[in-house]
Amino acid sequence: MLQVVEDQKNGSVRLEEVPTPLVRPGFLLVKTAASLVSVGTERTMVEFARKNLVAKALARPDLVRRVIDYAKTEGILEAYRQAVNRLDKPIPLGYSCSGVVLEVGTGVHEFKVGDRVACSGYPYAVHAEVVCVPANLCALIPNNVNLESAAFVMLGAIALHAVRTAEVTLGEKITVIGLGLLGQIAIQILTAAGCHVMGTDVDPKKARMALQHGAEMVAVGRKETVEIVRQWTNGLGADAVLIFASTQKNEPIELAAEIARERARVIVPGLVGMRIPRKIFYEKELHLVVSRSAGPGIYDSLYECKGVDYPLSYVRWTWRRNMIEFLDLISRGRVRVDDLITHRYPIERAKEVYDFILKRKQSYIGVLLEYGKVPDFKRTVDLKIPSFTDCRRESDLPSEYQGIKSKVGVGVIGAGLFASTTLIPAIRRLKHVKLRGLATATGTSASHIGKKFQFEYATSDYRRVLEDPDIDCVFILTRHDLHASLVIEALRAGKHVFVEKPLALNLSELREIARVFGAQRSKIPKLLMVGFNRRYSPLAVECKSFFDDRQEPLVINCRINAGRVASDSWVHDLREGGGRIIGEVCHFVDLIQHLTGAYPTRVYAETIGNIRGYQPSDNIVATIKMSDYSIATIAYTAAGHKSFPRERIEVFGGGAVGLIDNFKSATFIRSGKTRRLRKWNVDRGHLAEMQVFISSVMNGGKMPVPLESYILTTLATFAIEESLRRGTSVPVSLDILYSDPYPGYKNKENESEDPSFD
Repeated sequence: MLQVVEDQKNGSVRLEEVPTPLVRPGFLLVKTAASLVSVGTERTMVEFARKNLVAKALARPDLVRRVIDYAKTEGILEAYRQAVNRLDKPIPLGYSCSGVVLEVGTGVHEFKVGDRVACSGYPYAVHAEVVCVPANLCALIPNNVNLESAAFVMLGAIALHAVRTAEVTLGEKITVIGLGLLGQIAIQILTAAGCHVMGTDVDPKKARMALQHGAEMVAVGRKETVEIVRQWTNGLGADAVLIFASTQKNEPIELAAEIARERARVIVPGLVGMRIPRKIFYEKELHLVVSRSAGPGIYDSLYECKGVDYPLSYVRWTWRRNMIEFLDLISRGRVRVDDLITHRYPIERAKEVYDFILKRKQSYIGVLLEYGKVPDFKRTVDLKIPSFTDCRRESDLPSEYQGIKSKVGVGVIGAGLFASTTLIPAIRRLKHVKLRGLATATGTSASHIGKKFQFEYATSDYRRVLEDPDIDCVFILTRHDLHASLVIEALRAGKHVFVEKPLALNLSELREIARVFGAQRSKIPKLLMVGFNRRYSPLAVECKSFFDDRQEPLVINCRINAGRVASDSWVHDLREGGGRIIGEVCHFVDLIQHLTGAYPTRVYAETIGNIRGYQPSDNIVATIKMSDYSIATIAYTAAGHKSFPRERIEVFGGGAVGLIDNFKSATFIRSGKTRRLRKWNVDRGHLAEMQVFISSVMNGGKMPVPLESYILTTLATFAIEESLRRGTSVPVSLDILYSDPYPGYKNKENESEDPSFD
């Protein structure tokens, strides 16, 4: 299918052929009929992307500070690489469209195949032939409303929420600054609410159009606006001012303060300069609100993606209820948008739209993209690759490519930020690898990353990768809740498996992995490796070697300055991410096993709890007893600052000391002698880890780490969480796999029947 994307590096807009997405639980798959270009927002996005790096840095000093902090701890080259990789990701454009439902995801009951729906929200209701949109961001289109008008739904909801925020009442006099698309819609909504409306803009054509939409008075320019408002309100000033202008200048906010009456409301949904003129705001005691998009629910992942609605008795007008009301206003003839459409373009000519928007040589308000033809519903797209990869027999290959079939065929499932900036580049560097298939939930990322790293095809259906006979091993790099189910499917498909940590989120998943792995191993041995990369870091390998001749247990201290993760992040979601203990602390449990060569037998943990908004797993100290009598502590905290190094590992034993500072430097002390090692950049072992895995695959699937070690690491993280609940120490043993010592984990088991991934 076709989709419009923007290149963040240079701001170019292009039309990409990408795999059609799979429908996800709680989502709708919709064939797009029309999508609306949000001219102001999308023009701003493209203009920002076209700035050079210096200009981008000046525009976003907050991001520059984060890069500087990252460079201090990880190294300049690594910071530069991460920054460049983040920019090298195409951004879908668009967030308002309409179409017909093709498929309904599990858990959705109010929509059916064939329904006409209006869709909103970024990055869901984008400019693409087929979109996958959460049900909470969709609304049924009334029978007498056409699909073109319904495509305005997101802009209509934004205007409607701004009007609600202004708390207007019947008979009030309201001024609208900025008479573009949002301003024209807002005038009609205000008129329908019984308000007297006056509009102002720098464009006379837009001012004249506002009169057709119900404005009683219009003005062009600041001087005329001030005079007309004075006459129109008998010198009192406007009861409320809504600013829909789009400019970095400060004039709109200054004008609003000048024409507003005392204690009036000033609402700013538009992107304008916000240097508030304090004197006049103070003298008039003005109320200023920056209205937030389409209403309650925006930026709430539970609302947007997981179908959790707000009770109507407490939140009357949510994002979706505003969408429904806007469509009803069109249905009843109170709002017209058909006359706002100034340009129509087929999706195939989308690039022209952005060219003329950026040049600003034409007057435009409503710009629609139309989708006339039946889209290509392929979920797999062949990428541009050397022709020799199409050969099926080695004898068919040109002489210079003889031996290509001896390479390991690789499939990757999931390509989020960490996977695309760290893991896939590491895989790509290996000599004996042939990147075959890449599967992601969104076709945009699959197509772009697939081309960037020269995969042979990109797909939105992970089963295509599992069923591919040319793929020998599968890398599972999805979010945590899909790890276990995909590991099981991949093993049953006869693939060697590398899965990013954690291996599983609960006991039932862990049991099933152990059972399936054992059954498959008894037939054709297949490798299962978990992405505990730190044991492969050169400094960790050196540290283990330093203590190899010890005759006594070790004392190990791991300090992790992890930093905060947003409270609504999927990482904290017990079903999706499993929390930071299972998802991140597991790294250090594995590292302790590696350094001691022993297994965990007992853990005890404490937390500061959710003080000051922390999650219970944000700040913990865990003590681990090992089978060789070594003891270790893990101090994991989100309370520090990211400019301070992230990790420090201290090892004591046999009269010797080993210290690893952020996997960038190390110090080893014995018998009064000190040896220091230092690297230019942090090396946490990702490349070496991939080398070990591919080498093991080529050597017949010999496990570099026993499965029991991975299981015990996972069980130890379960035990840490159980210790936090009980307030006592908790044993760790393989016997736990076949009992049920942690009843609380029943509530965390993954009940999803339809995997989706990113």
